[in-house]
Amino acid sequence: MQAYRGWIALGAIVGLLAVIAAAGSAHGSADAGVMRARSSAAQMLGWHALAIIAVGFWGAQGGWLTNAAGGLFTLGLALFCGAVYSPQLGGPSLGMTAPVGGGLLMLGWLAFAASALVR
Repeated sequence: MQAYRGWIALGAIVGLLAVIAAAGSAHGSADAGVMRARSSAAQMLGWHALAIIAVGFWGAQGGWLTNAAGGLFTLGLALFCGAVYSPQLGGPSLGMTAPVGGGLLMLGWLAFAASALVR
């Protein structure tokens, strides 16, 4: 089995961001809604860091669907977590990008499942 080292490295970086996000949510705002949003984003980062690493280890076994899953996970995280953290970091509100990001994460899981079935 050929591993895709780029996906594994990206997954490790996303894991690092998950730890940073979890620390930020533990020591952040007194606003309960903001804390829930940050905690949710930290969880999404953590779980999908593992998913991206798994995509890397699955490698060429799943064909083009493997890369599609990794790309969907990455874009989904950027949109979902970006919508949560942008206002916290002084950026603009990204509006409806969180639900779009969540939808892309779900499609990523579907592509990952399909990569195992069409092998």
